[in-house]
Amino acid sequence: MSTIYISLGSNINREENTRAGIVALKQAFGDLTLSSVYESDAVGFDGDAFYNMVIACEVSASVFEANQILRDIEDAHGRDRSGPRFSSRTLDLDLLLYDDLILDENGLRLPRGEILKNAFVLWPLAEIAPTLKHPEALLSYAELWADFDKNKENLKPVEFSF
Repeated sequence: MSTIYISLGSNINREENTRAGIVALKQAFGDLTLSSVYESDAVGFDGDAFYNMVIACEVSASVFEANQILRDIEDAHGRDRSGPRFSSRTLDLDLLLYDDLILDENGLRLPRGEILKNAFVLWPLAEIAPTLKHPEALLSYAELWADFDKNKENLKPVEFSF
């Protein structure tokens, strides 16, 4: 079994799609560890604010199989891939980590670069895996979050019942 970390985001019917994404991930992978839900401004385009969170789970699937499952869940929840890369999303599921694998193959890069660039990924990851170390930076997510420039993004936790 491998441990994966997934970033979940939505800014279209975000409460409904966040819940639906969690249900679909639970059906696909079983037990989940959920971070808090955070609200952030859209990054890279003008759009409605996102709900974001990070989810951890154990998988027996290969890294590419796990990534395909995430894409299939996105598609099943109305993900439109025809628009620009930075655009509104019903459901955005990104594989952040697969154990401590470092990979850049077939369009999949791990660890995902957004971990070190975006508060909406790093903060919830530090929340659920504070002592886990980034496989390239070799610092814990708590250390990375402590050093992160928190003025770069407007990010706040929101009340969210699962």
